[in-house]
Amino acid sequence: MDLLQWRLLPLLTLFASFLYLFYFQDFSKPSQSHCGLLPYNHYWIASKRIVTPGGIISGAVEVKSGDIVSIVKDKDWNGRSKQVVDYGNAVVMPGLIDVHAHLDDPGRAEWEGFPSGTKAAAAGGITTLIDMPLNNFPSTVSAETLKLKIEAAEKSIYVDVGFWGGLVPENAFNATALEALLNAGVLGLKSFMCPSGINDFPMTDASQIKAGLSVLAKYRRPLLVHSEIQQDSESQLQVDNGGDDPRSYSTYLKTRPPSWEEAAIRELLTVTKDTRIGGPAEGAHLHVVHLSDASSSLDLIKEAKKKGDSITVETCPHYIAFSAEDIPDGDTRFKCAPPIRDAANKEKLWNALMEGHIDMLSSDHSPTVPELKLLNDGNFLRAWGGISSIQFVLPVTWSYGRNLGVTLEQLALWWSERPAKLAGQHKKGAIAIGKHADIVVWEPEVEFDLNDDHPMYVKNPSISAYLGKRLSGKVLATFVRGNLVYKEGNHAPAACGAPILATY
Repeated sequence: MDLLQWRLLPLLTLFASFLYLFYFQDFSKPSQSHCGLLPYNHYWIASKRIVTPGGIISGAVEVKSGDIVSIVKDKDWNGRSKQVVDYGNAVVMPGLIDVHAHLDDPGRAEWEGFPSGTKAAAAGGITTLIDMPLNNFPSTVSAETLKLKIEAAEKSIYVDVGFWGGLVPENAFNATALEALLNAGVLGLKSFMCPSGINDFPMTDASQIKAGLSVLAKYRRPLLVHSEIQQDSESQLQVDNGGDDPRSYSTYLKTRPPSWEEAAIRELLTVTKDTRIGGPAEGAHLHVVHLSDASSSLDLIKEAKKKGDSITVETCPHYIAFSAEDIPDGDTRFKCAPPIRDAANKEKLWNALMEGHIDMLSSDHSPTVPELKLLNDGNFLRAWGGISSIQFVLPVTWSYGRNLGVTLEQLALWWSERPAKLAGQHKKGAIAIGKHADIVVWEPEVEFDLNDDHPMYVKNPSISAYLGKRLSGKVLATFVRGNLVYKEGNHAPAACGAPILATY
């Protein structure tokens, strides 16, 4: 027996070493099962409605190590694998990319925060979001403040999150500071042409925007601009003098007329001409955020595009879902800037979106604590402005757009393909071979009432303007880089979303 034991000892030692290496290599960090609700790294997603760049197909998508490695149609499929998640007639679509969200971390996590915000995003089919540089504290205007945001996101995000940096007066003419912020990994810059409401994020003028674009040209990254310029008007003076009821939405609407947007965009176009081919800022790109005015402001943007300016524009679900005429007195959940305008303007926004003049959609998820919305007081002039929406942008867009003829392919264009391009995310935005397996599975035909009984994952659900609405489009599952991070009310055990930092 002693001789046998001595002969077996090397084999036992080798076996023990194998177990040790296997355990520590696979379980010393969150495993696939911790990061997702599926236990495999290699599997297929099957459906009769898969939205691809080439059209809607019936077939299956092969996922391996977080990427899409093949796509097959039914005739070539024949259930070739045991590891299949079959969603039947549910729609399989590229995950949404929200390029405009405020998650308020660090510094104001009581307003939202990375954990709740990204859980809500996952439940809504958003697989990537780009966090704005303000409403958190301190604002993200330097390499040092970006580091604070990245640290706050560590192990706290359920979807992939990138970051915009801030273009403000203190760094606009300091190319070294801007380059340090861009080198640290922000995907682009954001600026305001009117007061932002945040003390450490002051507004910029055209000369500062021009200086920012010249730096961005070297990096081929965009500048996003809140395009309103504050102007005095008779209606504003009437409001200031207490002549109108502050609980009336029409009173607030008078304080931010379409002329504010028009004036800002007109001024912007004096510098966007530099982004044309051969111009001094060729390589830079300007993106107008949350367009509300579908008349003169949009006409200016259309003309600039014709002239070759590198410019795009987004609008938001609340501008194409709601009308000023329908907002009740005192219901400050609907306050945002620029404001929701009338029904005729909403119709024009839809037409511009369908015709391609508006390039994409974003949530502009801008929550706060209920106390700052003044829900009991109902004073539109004093309440915090911002719409809480991140979990429901997919069903909202579909619910209000399907009767207008919106297609699944258009949803993928507005919410995935074009946002991916704006944010420089070439591995995202489509169900195609080589892309990240960022996928939403949803049932467009299923309706639900968004009430207090409906699971909501944002930190302050009571401030959402969508409460009380009946919507179409139930999200069944969300995959981020192949991890099933959300499945019908359940999230993955670990927050394994990745911070996205620009390296180009």
